[in-house]
Amino acid sequence: MKRITMIIAVLLLGIVSACNSTPSLQQYYVTNSENPNFLTLDLPVGLLNINKAQLSQEQNESLGSLKKLNVLAFKKTEANQADFVKEKTIIKSIMANEDFTELMKMNTDFGKATIKYLGDDDAIDEVVIYGDNDEKGFLVVRVLGNNMNPAKMIQFIQALEKSNLDGGELSEALSFMK
Repeated sequence: MKRITMIIAVLLLGIVSACNSTPSLQQYYVTNSENPNFLTLDLPVGLLNINKAQLSQEQNESLGSLKKLNVLAFKKTEANQADFVKEKTIIKSIMANEDFTELMKMNTDFGKATIKYLGDDDAIDEVVIYGDNDEKGFLVVRVLGNNMNPAKMIQFIQALEKSNLDGGELSEALSFMK
């Protein structure tokens, strides 16, 4: 009887610890994909229009490790202020997960931004760029790839500066936040 009680206690402890109230970032994207307050986009890296001929070898290697970008944008309006506060709290709690490693923080024209990643130091699975502005809303970009290297992410940012972002779905996301 004691043994059965111990087994049940261990199973219950395992179930309780596995049930985390904070969703994963992927779950958050899927849950909000139909929410009218959000704009969601899945963009292949090729859509960035980066001219490979103008890139250095390091920038080409960095670009080659990327697969796609998932964009989730919440545009704040007078009508959705309460939703904005709620969703911003949820996304910040997801980003506070200890699985994320902070790469950098910065201030931009849009507002404050944080870049974090999931994975090992030498093989990143996912880079997450989060930015918010209390007047405009927030934007979350998941950069997905294979064996991305944090040191080479700066190379990707430099390559992105050389891209032609005119038109297309990415411009839609950026104009959504204006």
